[in-house]
Amino acid sequence: MLLTSKIPLVMLAAAGFVGPFAVQTSLPPKADSGPGVKQPALIELQPGIARYRVAGDFTRAGKPAEAPLVTARIEHPIGIMRAQVTAVEYRRCVADSACKPLAGAQADDRPAVQVSWHDANDYAIWLSRKTGVTYRLPTDEEWSYAAGTRSRDDGIAVDANDPSRRWLERYEREAKLKEASEGPSEPQPVGRFGANENGLVDLSGNVWEWTSTCFTRVALDETARAPTVNCGVRVVEGQHRSYVTDFIRDARAGGCAAGIPPTNLGFRLVAERGNTLPALVASAFRKLRSVML
Repeated sequence: MLLTSKIPLVMLAAAGFVGPFAVQTSLPPKADSGPGVKQPALIELQPGIARYRVAGDFTRAGKPAEAPLVTARIEHPIGIMRAQVTAVEYRRCVADSACKPLAGAQADDRPAVQVSWHDANDYAIWLSRKTGVTYRLPTDEEWSYAAGTRSRDDGIAVDANDPSRRWLERYEREAKLKEASEGPSEPQPVGRFGANENGLVDLSGNVWEWTSTCFTRVALDETARAPTVNCGVRVVEGQHRSYVTDFIRDARAGGCAAGIPPTNLGFRLVAERGNTLPALVASAFRKLRSVML
């Protein structure tokens, strides 16, 4: 009965009818899994295209230039956590001596904050080992694609004859953003800031999220010159995009943050392609067929 009850779902997935939705992944945990370690709820996003403002610092003829707006193409499905990693989830990694302790008292049902990029990466490695699914931080392009309408375009027009106008426009925009986002500064319970059109919760709330994307400097008029890549600074996303040194846990204390410094740094992870639900179900369907034939 158990096998036959799962066949309709398997057949639908193999036929391509399974779209973006939140689901607890069904991979069995590895033998060393401890109590309370389980697969997080994932949103499965299908491939597609979207307009994307490239992250980094750009110049033309030695002067600041607007970051290019390009068409980003997501070639493969993305399995991304529905919610940010919570404090109680992170503490399981700490209890297993695989992550550094959180700063201060953090409520179980709130996103884990004041974590550095290295802390987030350590958690991804630990969760991968515990569950048998490879988890990692999303790229900035993946985060923006998943965020949909919650992703903000941080492009600012540049007047080559008067660079100060760009600085003034950035100041005015950030002042308006700060005024519009007035609210509790402490992390809120999961779901407090609602879900976007893809079903992900708390995007662009009051917790920023680490990505795997490194900070780059690009001279747009020097095509033969490779961009300068600094992976000691990573892109963080939230109410706006910022660039934060990878060992910083609280951007208010420093860390090269551009714009209004994030007051809370947290994260959510993506599951590598091949470990997400449609791939797993399609694999199960192939095995089922081999048994039935």
